[in-house]
Amino acid sequence: MDFAGALQWMNIQFLLNGLWITLQVTFYAIIFSLILGGIFGIIRFMELPFFSKILGFVIDVIRNLPLLLIIFFTYFALPQLGIRLNIFWAAVTALMIFESAMISEIIRGGLNSIPRGQAEAGISTGLTRVQTLVYIQLPQAVRAMAPSIVSQLIALIKDTSLATIISLPELTHNAKIIYNQNTNYVIPMFVVMTLLYWIICYSLSQFSKYLANRGSAKATRKDGALLQQK
Repeated sequence: MDFAGALQWMNIQFLLNGLWITLQVTFYAIIFSLILGGIFGIIRFMELPFFSKILGFVIDVIRNLPLLLIIFFTYFALPQLGIRLNIFWAAVTALMIFESAMISEIIRGGLNSIPRGQAEAGISTGLTRVQTLVYIQLPQAVRAMAPSIVSQLIALIKDTSLATIISLPELTHNAKIIYNQNTNYVIPMFVVMTLLYWIICYSLSQFSKYLANRGSAKATRKDGALLQQK
């Protein structure tokens, strides 16, 4: 092991460049996954005739495929269909496809956890089904499913390392280049990678716990207020 040699500024800078690519891929994949996952989850929850079942079948297929296979598909198969993406956007697209399917199920489950009586009460007051969903069901469901969504996004960050298979210059790929030049750098590089991934994922996991605790505290205060009114 040669920590001094492995942690030269040139190598650290190269690793940080890889970390920056990892964060960029994660950012775009999170944004697109939340948008698509939200749309898909709501469509499945609303049980639109025919369309929801077809979408549910597609989502189930994606959820049961290896992410690595989806990455290969976006980078190697899509060009055969006339859709050419560079390495960066191929990785973002693959992660977006996989994670949006996962998030859609979290959102559908969160909406299904809201008692149906609340939706019926909203409709009985004159609200449309969409208004009931937006103003009554979604705000409650978001508090319930926020920790699960954050946990899924933590998994997304770790899954970016799979994009090294298509030579995306992210953190794992750049670390591999460094320790391939000198076998004495293998353990130091794994230590640094572990530390960087841990900092990011642990920070998000703490944020997830914060959301869960905040949701529980709000629910407790709300129940207390109802009891006082009674």
